[in-house]
Amino acid sequence: MDADGPGTVLKRERTREAVLELIESRSPGDAIPSERALCSLLGVSRPTVRAAVDELVAAGLLVREHGRGMFVAPAKITQELVAGDRSLSVPQATGAWSSRLLEFTTLQAGARVGRKLRMSPAAEIVYVARLRLVDGAPMAIEHLHIRAELVPGLSAQELESGDLYEHLRTRHDVHVHEAVQAIEPTVVTRAEAKLLDVPELSPALLFERLTSDTTGRPVEYVHSLYRGDRYRIVSRLALGPAAEVAPDREGHHPGIPPGDFAHGDTITSSTRGDIQAGG
Repeated sequence: MDADGPGTVLKRERTREAVLELIESRSPGDAIPSERALCSLLGVSRPTVRAAVDELVAAGLLVREHGRGMFVAPAKITQELVAGDRSLSVPQATGAWSSRLLEFTTLQAGARVGRKLRMSPAAEIVYVARLRLVDGAPMAIEHLHIRAELVPGLSAQELESGDLYEHLRTRHDVHVHEAVQAIEPTVVTRAEAKLLDVPELSPALLFERLTSDTTGRPVEYVHSLYRGDRYRIVSRLALGPAAEVAPDREGHHPGIPPGDFAHGDTITSSTRGDIQAGG
């Protein structure tokens, strides 16, 4: 794999997004270009392309066939779990959460992220990669894509300390309201394993979230990788009417560390995550 250095995480991320764009423009069973062709097309090294392809194969989006090439995987079966009132309160996760920045830059959204955020591919976003830690131990890698016009002057300090959504509310007048989130199992690549301090190909949970503000405008697209040995999801389903319960304002949602969406901002969700007691 390419040596880690300035821009390495961003290069891997943009390569992954480019290959995903190829996958999403094709149908299940369609071929995609070879790794060598992708290197030429994207202007990146073979190890960078291979890492992106390995991740997408592990995620079930690509299929390698020996001697034939790479193909778009069959469509996944999706099960949507929805509580009766379409919202849940969630208990507090244990531990002290902190962040370490890996990448922080402004760049064009590109086709895929632009489509998710409902903006021109040429429009600017703030791209952030950060390592999330609990009690100093690595827990997750987050890739954030935020509309640049909403966060002028967004600082590294806001991304490394405190609650990001509180910073958006108090410093940028951005009030998040709803998030649509998908969760699926995957495994970590060599580079991700190094950051998370786990063996390569260890199980992990992939979260993809699109966050909107009170007007319904997309604010942020995030995909995060959480350690499978330290994070789990429990679904609570409403099977009938229940007494009204005051919301737990100190809770958190899977893939969203404690504190986010606090201060009256709300989020619709159908799943619950917590940190396992063991390692």
